[in-house]
Amino acid sequence: MTVRDLLEMKRRGDPIAVLTCYDVLFARLLEEAGVDIILVGDSLGQVVLGYDSTLPVTLDEMIHHTKAVRRGAPHTFTVMDLPFLSYQVSDEDALRSAGRALKETGVQAVKLEGGDEKACSRVRALVQAGIPVMGHVGFVPQSIHALSGNRVQGRGGDAAARIRAEAKALQAAGCFSVVLELVSGTLAAEVTRELAIPTIGIGAGVECDGQVLVLPDALGLNPAFSPRFLRRYAELARDASLGIAGYVSDVKARRYPGPEHTFAEEA
Repeated sequence: MTVRDLLEMKRRGDPIAVLTCYDVLFARLLEEAGVDIILVGDSLGQVVLGYDSTLPVTLDEMIHHTKAVRRGAPHTFTVMDLPFLSYQVSDEDALRSAGRALKETGVQAVKLEGGDEKACSRVRALVQAGIPVMGHVGFVPQSIHALSGNRVQGRGGDAAARIRAEAKALQAAGCFSVVLELVSGTLAAEVTRELAIPTIGIGAGVECDGQVLVLPDALGLNPAFSPRFLRRYAELARDASLGIAGYVSDVKARRYPGPEHTFAEEA
């Protein structure tokens, strides 16, 4: 998979399947399943590291987890999120952060949030340096406080026009794709039709060129999180709880380890 392949998928109308990932074991499973893009998202702050938002995630933490993902899925197109304050201050900061991402992890692209002129300036600087960039508009988690929480974006004429304008500006700046998060299906469909680059939706309806979900959410590892847009494709939290309880019970009752798990003396 390459950037050109993704553009061709949009042209043909082939949906693009994207999932987040943060470790080697799940990365292997995603590659075996044929996922088109793995996104090492800064969502790892909440679903892996236990932070209350994406804001505390550092560039070193992103690189650490991305290296693990690349070891597990070396043949899958992988995008790494640039975390909060690793690119917002200046084009130079963005270049240093994205350069480290590509040099140290082997990812094919990075993702950054926002579509204003500053974000577009960062995109232009990275693209000019040969670094593919995925954009992200609508609800942008790194601006959660400014947006007053997880809220659907683009409702109302002015808000919708801003999202359309930001998506077009990111395309003009050189993004090869753009994530649309928490926007109405109607608005996402309009943006998708207006862009020549693929849109990847999360909470943005079926008309986007592709879809992305946070893997632990999709696999039911985070049962307390149940937004409208989420479909669970497994219930791993339930299965894991049963397995752990079974292990504890067997150890307490001395049912484990059994003779079949115990090494005998050599003759």
